[in-house]
Amino acid sequence: MTWHVAEEDLRAYARGELAPPSLWSADTHLTACAQCRARLAGVTEPAVLDAGWERLDAELDAPRPGPFERVLLRLGVADHTARLLTATPILRRSWLLAVLSLLVMTVLVVRVADTPGLFLALAPLLPLAGVALSFGPSLDPTFEMAVVAPLHGFRLLMIRTVAVLTTGLVCNGLATLALPGYGLSALAWLLPALALTATGLALSARLGPALAPALVGGGWLTLLLVATAQADGHTPVPFTAAGQSTAAGLAALATVLLVHSRDRFDTGRAGHFAGGDLP
Repeated sequence: MTWHVAEEDLRAYARGELAPPSLWSADTHLTACAQCRARLAGVTEPAVLDAGWERLDAELDAPRPGPFERVLLRLGVADHTARLLTATPILRRSWLLAVLSLLVMTVLVVRVADTPGLFLALAPLLPLAGVALSFGPSLDPTFEMAVVAPLHGFRLLMIRTVAVLTTGLVCNGLATLALPGYGLSALAWLLPALALTATGLALSARLGPALAPALVGGGWLTLLLVATAQADGHTPVPFTAAGQSTAAGLAALATVLLVHSRDRFDTGRAGHFAGGDLP
């Protein structure tokens, strides 16, 4: 090889100032010429070289966004918000598969035994459980990332709640379609689901993200047991028109209380939700 990159071109190359087509020629030549690579190392400033390695390390270590995160970014969602959403535990494939499997088995039991009450009892609990798993140090493995996120605690909670609630309602809705014989009565889980989720969130401000949903879920099951025992073969009260109206009113009241206590969730990220006490 008789031709080598000129000294001036090497220095411009090291500074990132060499323009095409000289840049293309230098790139091609440097890949095959050890002598010019050694000369390039001699004219490159150590600070510039260190900065280049740091940029390369940062690029290699940067997490690659998944398909869902890329969709959110294309829709204009901020990158930190998209990352927090995709890190939500119940939006992961394992949780979704578990929920879908549970719903499929429940639907099969309902169709075989002709007992829609089992599905109506279970469906409202899934969104409640999903929201509970999405916020709080004892349940959310990404809680530390959420603590340092540039978001108000209440806003973070609402972002994840909307995502979780939407996913849960879609899964329950798909299961409802598999029960066409029950008509609109198969949708009697919807208002209780909203009421349980809103009540669980409102109580979480004082009781914490684990105890509040547990109490709400236990109260729901207890109510169903009592209502079923008193129904004497008729529709249990929670799924009647009166029960549905009560669930709608409870959901509205819990939402108002939740908004009223929104500041507690920001304090809670470092206090109650981390095991301390709220002021």
